[in-house]
Amino acid sequence: MLSVGSFVALGDSFTEGVGDPYPDGSWQGWADRFARRLAAESPSLRYANLAIRGKLVRQVVSEQLPAALDLAPDLVSIAAGGNDLLRPKADPDALAAMFEQAVAALRAAGSQVLLFTGFDPGGFPLIRLVRAKVAAYNDGLRAIARRHDCLEVDLWTMSVLADRREWCSDRLHLAPDGHRRVALRACEVVGLPVTDNWREPLAARPHEPGWLAARRDDLRWAKTYAAPWLQRRLRGVSSGDGMPPKRPDLLPL
Repeated sequence: MLSVGSFVALGDSFTEGVGDPYPDGSWQGWADRFARRLAAESPSLRYANLAIRGKLVRQVVSEQLPAALDLAPDLVSIAAGGNDLLRPKADPDALAAMFEQAVAALRAAGSQVLLFTGFDPGGFPLIRLVRAKVAAYNDGLRAIARRHDCLEVDLWTMSVLADRREWCSDRLHLAPDGHRRVALRACEVVGLPVTDNWREPLAARPHEPGWLAARRDDLRWAKTYAAPWLQRRLRGVSSGDGMPPKRPDLLPL
C-alpha cells in the first residue's frame, strides 16, 4: 500500500463532490470518501480539496496546481477535462498536453499522482456525441500515466456506471452511489483494503421506460439542464465562478 500522510485533490465538480450531498447540503463526493478511508489507515492524514465546479484544464493548471505545489503533499489526485470536452472546439491532444504539465510539475516536486480517465458517455443522448473525443483524451492520459509513473483510475472501464441510476438527473454528475463506487476503485488502485465491491451490479429494474417516455425525459433534461448550460457558455460564465475551494488547507479529518 502507498504510504500517504497528506492528500490534495484537484479538479472540477467531479472531485468537489457535486451530486453527493452531506446531510447539511454541502458536497461530499468520491474524494472525501476516499480521504476517510486513507485516514482509517493513517490517522494523522491531512487532506485538502481544491476542486471547483466548472473548471477547465487550463484553470486547474493555472489556479489549483500552484497551491498544490505549495502544500507539497504525498499524494495528489487530478481529474479534469470533462468541461473542456463538452465544447465544440475542444482538442483532446492539446488538453492532454496541458494536463501533462501539471503531472510533470507534481512528480518533479515529489508527489505521487493519482489521475483519472474520463467516463464513457455512450449511454446518454447528446452527450454521447463527444464520446470519440473522450476516448482520444483518455488515450493521452494513459500515456501520461505511463511516462510519469502515476497511479491511474480508469473510469471508462467502470461499466457499472453505465446505469443511469448511478447519475443525477442532470446526467453530468454522479449520484451518491456512483461516488461511492469511484472511491472504492481509487482505494483499489492505491492498495487500500476495502470490503465493498465497486463492481457489484445494481438490482434489476422492475420495468424499463418505453421509447416515448424516454424521449419525454430527454426533452425535460434539455430544457432543465442543457439549455441553461448552453446559456452560461454563450455568456462566458461558469457555475463555479467566484467560488472558493471547500478545503483549501491541509487539515486532519
